[in-house]
Amino acid sequence: MKLETRREALFSQLQTVTRAASTRSAVQALSGVHLQATGGGIELRATDMEIGLRVPLEGDVVREGAVVLPARLVVDVVRSLPAEVVTLELRSAEQDVELVSGSANFHIRTLRVEDFPPLPEPGGDGQLDVPGGALVETVSKVGRAASRDETRPVLTGILVSAGESELRMAATDSYRLAVKDTQLEEPLAGSFEANVPARALQELTRIVQQTGADRVSVSLRSNQVVFEAGGVVLSSRLIDGQFPNVRQLLPDAFEHELALSAAEISEVVRRISLLAQKNAPLRLTFSEGELTVSARTPDVGEARETVPVPFQGEPFEIGFNPDFLRDGLEAVDAGDLLLKLISPLRPGLIQAADDSGFQYLLMPIRLNV
Repeated sequence: MKLETRREALFSQLQTVTRAASTRSAVQALSGVHLQATGGGIELRATDMEIGLRVPLEGDVVREGAVVLPARLVVDVVRSLPAEVVTLELRSAEQDVELVSGSANFHIRTLRVEDFPPLPEPGGDGQLDVPGGALVETVSKVGRAASRDETRPVLTGILVSAGESELRMAATDSYRLAVKDTQLEEPLAGSFEANVPARALQELTRIVQQTGADRVSVSLRSNQVVFEAGGVVLSSRLIDGQFPNVRQLLPDAFEHELALSAAEISEVVRRISLLAQKNAPLRLTFSEGELTVSARTPDVGEARETVPVPFQGEPFEIGFNPDFLRDGLEAVDAGDLLLKLISPLRPGLIQAADDSGFQYLLMPIRLNV
């Protein structure tokens, strides 16, 4: 194998693909980047067996072949190269790749190419296209609510449902639930529902934003999903298990419904949260016509701020995890939001007042008087 490419292009694509390389696998090849040069072009690949990335690379193929190089090392080497043009050549006898750029010359030992697993091809039966902008917007609204607790794997995913003219995503960590329904300008050519790892969808949004892809192709296999956006292919395993019934989790009715300025209440919560440390809750105290947001952490300090709100009825106080509350408020970009409450021990709901399809259900924290 021998090829020639531009340093800037190689470095950029390596930065993208190495995000999928494993950092803890016993199989050395999974910590590497698979570089394949054929008559059809050059492609970089990486996988940790949960997600896989295939990234095209512009360049000239002098001799076809494939190698696997240590991911972190090759990124650092390419970053430091002195010249614009880079040549990579496999030296089979020495079991290394010679990398030449200007006056710099590196020999990097290869990893076993036989140990690098095949990655699924994009396309196939049942493929459909989803608007890139709609996908990015929807993932950004719900992604932070997905669990990071690997002991409950079904909650580490985002339930994606697409069909007709709607894209819906839902995520929960059992303390909060985020749901976003996005209306599409054109109906989809098919439909699907799958629990996709949140990490895979967040990586996909990064790719869509980097490439500026207008469309994302989606194809489902028995236990995998394959996305293609802007020439980059991302594959991911699907999560087995029953995702919670979203409709059953959302309360049918609320005692209080308050229209608030999203920007104003987010700023207040952000400020007061500075004094909610060491798992201290953020307290929301409602009384006639006003809301007081307060926090107190022993040995640190306390803070409070009062803002006018259209509250009527018996005063009550409810506590929330400050980070979880802030995530929900910040997901409403602008304008007004609706804060719906039942009682101090029942979940509260945040949703966009413009009926944009975003709902964020948040469990309260029992307060000590």
